[in-house]
Amino acid sequence: MSEPESGFDRSVRRTQWMLAGLAVLFVTGIVTWIAHLIRTAWRLQDVPSASIGISLVAIPVFLTLGGVIVYVFVGLLTDRSAR
Repeated sequence: MSEPESGFDRSVRRTQWMLAGLAVLFVTGIVTWIAHLIRTAWRLQDVPSASIGISLVAIPVFLTLGGVIVYVFVGLLTDRSAR
């Protein structure tokens, strides 16, 4: 039987979940902002080559970064002592 979690362990786990959530919010905000910039360039009839070129690189980079951060935090938060 395992020991019950202490208050410190619960606060560390809560902080880790909070950091993972903040990372998801950050990446979602960046992707939304880039999509807004593309829509604004389209509405203003700007040359879309720079907007689309930047977004083709930036969006997958931020999505990959967000995926890696979430993967790491889920790995940290998964209790592997039961295995």
